[in-house]
Amino acid sequence: MNDTTSLAQKLSDSSVFQNLSPPLQTALFLGALALLPAALMTLTSFTRIVIVLSFVRRAVTSQDIPPNSVILGLSLFLTFFVMAPVWDQITSQAINPYLDKKIGGMEALQAGSSSLRAFMLKQTRRQDLALFVHLSGIKDLQGPADTPFRVLVPAFVISELKTAFMMGFLIYLPFLLVDLVISSLLTSMGMVMMPPVLISAPFKILLFVLADGWHLIVRALSLSFA
Repeated sequence: MNDTTSLAQKLSDSSVFQNLSPPLQTALFLGALALLPAALMTLTSFTRIVIVLSFVRRAVTSQDIPPNSVILGLSLFLTFFVMAPVWDQITSQAINPYLDKKIGGMEALQAGSSSLRAFMLKQTRRQDLALFVHLSGIKDLQGPADTPFRVLVPAFVISELKTAFMMGFLIYLPFLLVDLVISSLLTSMGMVMMPPVLISAPFKILLFVLADGWHLIVRALSLSFA
């Protein structure tokens, strides 16, 4: 049994939380809600998506267009789209049986965490997982499916960061070529005092629109999790 289920077992077996006053229970519930943003960023596809979309905005040199609220909103709903199969599996295997009183709380937690763990392991590089397994000092790990979340989460996050930066680099390349061409043309024309970004920015936007860039980016992001 991993560390998360062990902690949940101890909490469920303890009568302390059952005897808490309603105001204190409400405070604990609100404190748990405060952890949801961290869970969204570290346990789902949100990190890769928001970084890649930020790279797109910087590559096009469109300043704050689209604004941060649009980038975050699109990243959030793309996360819902990508994670939908995982959440459907958690609902069918854990939440619905628990609500129907077919399984207990611990069985529901184990079923839900196993589905999420399978998604995270699929997106985590072996060398990243091996790094944190080595740093944690775990010796009796039978296989990747037995990896505790305290080891899996940081390995998953750095794998997502690496993948996002690799995709961002590939996005930057065609726009970098536009900058080089415009800079060479301005130099050959003797216009060395003219900032190349003033000329290249409209061409970058035009290239992005003609290539249907948002369609390609969203498609690439979705397929990267397949």
